[in-house]
Amino acid sequence: AMSETSISVSIDVPSLADGIAFYGQAFGFEVSARPVPGVAVLKLGSASLCLLEKKEGSKPSPHTTDTRRYDRHWTPVHLDLHVPDLDAALARAIAAGARQEQVFRDAEHGSAAFCSDPFGHGFCLLAR
Repeated sequence: AMSETSISVSIDVPSLADGIAFYGQAFGFEVSARPVPGVAVLKLGSASLCLLEKKEGSKPSPHTTDTRRYDRHWTPVHLDLHVPDLDAALARAIAAGARQEQVFRDAEHGSAAFCSDPFGHGFCLLAR
């Protein structure tokens, strides 16, 4: 039934160990399962991330000439992490290896930090 559908987000990383370390240190995700080699399921509250170890330069699909790259890249999908303390969350993410790219301070609508993880994937920290 449709009501049983749930969503998790999968993220390609060049090293599973590095991915687990970053998402754990930066945000508090903990490994909940390792279903097969090269795959780890991480949980934080009701959120679920599936990290997939994929080599740099490998093809994500037989229908593209694009290849995986882990320098900073644009992607049309990114994580938004809603945090109670933006400055503390940003400091923790940077200490874990994230890069701060832009910060917007807006008391009325909520502040936001635009960042990238160590694998080139963009993410946003949003003040609750």
